[in-house]
Amino acid sequence: MGDLTPKIKTIFILLVAAQAAHSFEEIKFELWQYVAPSRWIGELFHDDVAVGFAIANGLIVAFGLWCYFARVRPGHRAAKFWITIWALVEVVNGLGHPLVVFYQGRYFPGVYTAPLLLVTALYILVALRRGEPSSSH
Repeated sequence: MGDLTPKIKTIFILLVAAQAAHSFEEIKFELWQYVAPSRWIGELFHDDVAVGFAIANGLIVAFGLWCYFARVRPGHRAAKFWITIWALVEVVNGLGHPLVVFYQGRYFPGVYTAPLLLVTALYILVALRRGEPSSSH
């Protein structure tokens, strides 16, 4: 599969940072008030759904950081797998929020940061598909 370019590695950590911003927006504007699965996830982690939802989102971001530091940055053989999975999930996330706004005609928590997820994830997927040449170590 070849090594990942430094550029793709950098864009991946930016995708994780975009997810952190997205999680913050969802927490700040109480996504669990609008979406039952978000409420259930919050309740799974804590009796106070707001705290549980924040914990769940913190774990998502922590997992992204683990992917970067343990797999992507060192060029682990599974790095492209993790990047691809993350990018695909974020494309869905990045499209989902604006679609809800389109259908509901009002603000929906996460919509402001969704474009960051979408653009960054699509960039990664296109770069991986093109097979950007890797740099020498």
